[in-house]
Amino acid sequence: MNPPLPPPFKAPERFLGRVEYYRKYRPGYPDGLAEWLRELSALKPAHRVADIGSGTGLLAELFLRHGHPVVGVEPNSEMRRTAEAHLKGYPRFRSIDGRAEATTLGSRSVDLILAGQSFHWFPIDRAREEFRRISNPPAFAVLVWNQRKTESTRFLRAYEELLLRHGTDYARVRHQNIGQAQLQAFFGPQAFHRKILANSQVFDREGLIGRTLSCSFVPLPGQPGHLPLMQALDRIFEDWQVEGKVTFEYETLVYAGRLHPPRP
Repeated sequence: MNPPLPPPFKAPERFLGRVEYYRKYRPGYPDGLAEWLRELSALKPAHRVADIGSGTGLLAELFLRHGHPVVGVEPNSEMRRTAEAHLKGYPRFRSIDGRAEATTLGSRSVDLILAGQSFHWFPIDRAREEFRRISNPPAFAVLVWNQRKTESTRFLRAYEELLLRHGTDYARVRHQNIGQAQLQAFFGPQAFHRKILANSQVFDREGLIGRTLSCSFVPLPGQPGHLPLMQALDRIFEDWQVEGKVTFEYETLVYAGRLHPPRP
């Protein structure tokens, strides 16, 4: 079982001071995600969507573009305000202060539950109970991560080594710590589906710095270790840039399954 991370590892506090970096430099999600969910019959035109741990609205925006009403549930007030400002052009978006285990949503009020880059922060048993309460059977829950590749290029290998060396607790909090046992504990006896989609970002020097500072496990300006991190990052950029750019390659990992047992 995967217990909730104790303070100071809780997500809302960890991302203080990083929200603008997160909004500008974290990757979005490929359209193929919505297409795959439609193929599973997990996403239908009239479905109401809840995005749990919605952050700055990166995942919510994909489903808003596809015409779905989305409620973002986010405990970090700075991220919530950023999402509201960024998504103000979508009248079907609303955001609320809540957590995975206490969303404040009504019972059976949503038809699809999303968690993008956030499930590894959840107390699994309590989140599962809450998701079952707010979802309208046979709703799906969908867990999504943009997983940065670490071995496919020399730049990405060097970048991974930098995080391991200069990150404050990178090995502890990265979402790769979620495995089959945690997924099975969440989805329960119901089977779940897995999909991998390609994704990428291209950065100049400024973008590489912003993408790095969006991570909760690296020191911000003024914190111990920030200057050595920036010096190492600058060396990596100089070593591996091509025409002033470096490329982040991702696998968008998707796990989708029903939380309610099938009807007899």
